[in-house]
Amino acid sequence: MSKRSQNKKKRFNPFMSLIRGIHKVLDKVIVTPISRIVYKFNKFLKKNTGVFEGLLNKPHSLIITSLVIALFAFLLVDSKALNIVETESEILSSQPVTVIYNEEKYVIEGIPEVVDIILMGRKSDLYLAKQLGEHKVVFDLSDYKTGEYTVKPKYNHSVESVQYKLDPSSVTVKISEKISKIKTLTYDLLNQEKLDSKLNVSEVNLETSEVYVKGSSETLDKVATVKALIDVSTLDLPEAGEFDIDSIPMVAYDENGKLVDNVEIVPSTAKAKIKVDSFYRDLPVNVVPKGVFATGYAIASTTSSVTNVRVYGDQNLISNLTSISAEIDVDGMNADKKFNVTLTKPSGVRYMSESTTTIEVKVGREATRELTDVPVNAENVGSGLVAQAANQSDTTCTVILKGVQEVIDKINKENVRAYVDLSGYTASNTPYDVPIIVDGQNLTVTYTAKVKTIPINVKNQS
Repeated sequence: MSKRSQNKKKRFNPFMSLIRGIHKVLDKVIVTPISRIVYKFNKFLKKNTGVFEGLLNKPHSLIITSLVIALFAFLLVDSKALNIVETESEILSSQPVTVIYNEEKYVIEGIPEVVDIILMGRKSDLYLAKQLGEHKVVFDLSDYKTGEYTVKPKYNHSVESVQYKLDPSSVTVKISEKISKIKTLTYDLLNQEKLDSKLNVSEVNLETSEVYVKGSSETLDKVATVKALIDVSTLDLPEAGEFDIDSIPMVAYDENGKLVDNVEIVPSTAKAKIKVDSFYRDLPVNVVPKGVFATGYAIASTTSSVTNVRVYGDQNLISNLTSISAEIDVDGMNADKKFNVTLTKPSGVRYMSESTTTIEVKVGREATRELTDVPVNAENVGSGLVAQAANQSDTTCTVILKGVQEVIDKINKENVRAYVDLSGYTASNTPYDVPIIVDGQNLTVTYTAKVKTIPINVKNQS
């Protein structure tokens, strides 16, 4: 035998051993016991052949045996036959409806989207009825004109021996002339929160600005706006750039923002080109104390572990931001303290490079200083109105500064803003006493106007 043949034989040895093992188990567990039973039964028959032949040759034995077999067969067939012959019912729920009508000319209202089909008959017939046919339910309105009608659906049942009933069995429909109107098309951005937080949809240009809406006159009167719904979560936007979008669904809304059904929009989908940017700015962290220090104390200095934060978002909103606020609670504070602060995310910001910071606050003894001749400005003056101080002396005010001495000594008039807020004030022949509001760039200092209110004249522009 060649060496190659010997190697091949060695590879097959484990497989042959497995086959032999399985054969031994089957022989021991199945073949041998069955063989013994067959052998014993055959031996029993041979010994009692005369007895069985004697019984079978007796007329009474054959009658009794036949009767027993017939009774057993009857009971078996009868139990099955009841299930086949008895009348039962089956419900085919939510079967779709087909409506036949002139779609170009008419609008149909009142037709249900689905109906239930109740089938009644023998179980065997019900089985056939469910398996055969398409179970098509049709409202044929091809010969109907405008108006209101009570119509019945038709069902293409395929087994004549099965009865059926439709639910609803009839409906009241309204048929109206189809008209069309032109509507301005706008858009909504959906699921923007699922967009990469460093990306922002900055511009959307729809391919068309107008669409046709078709429907009954009564329905079209409800349509206030048509919008293309751009779902950004379905778009593959790995980075900033310009992208073309096809097959944008459109919907019609009424003046309350509710969907208007039974309206056809032409074209049925919209196309758009969107611009995605990744605009960001680096903003300083500004510590904002909240509360009142213990009497005689003020902030001497603050140190933040994070000094600048990169923020991403809408360019128009982020461009107006000057800082990121880190609020600390200093109420009753009279000693140095360390704060772990969650940074406040401004409106329009989608992502911040840092979300927390550690702020160390050092406390010093409070001092007071007066800053004189701070100009008082009028803000939020109503359209068509002018405002000015009733007295020349009220065009400026004295501001009381409270804080650590070395801090308030560095503050000048350019760092302080004093103003009166005239929101809601109207023209009057008598002056208003308006509170003076003061704030400053350094938020560790308290700013207070020495005079609480000043008289302001508000008049119509001449």
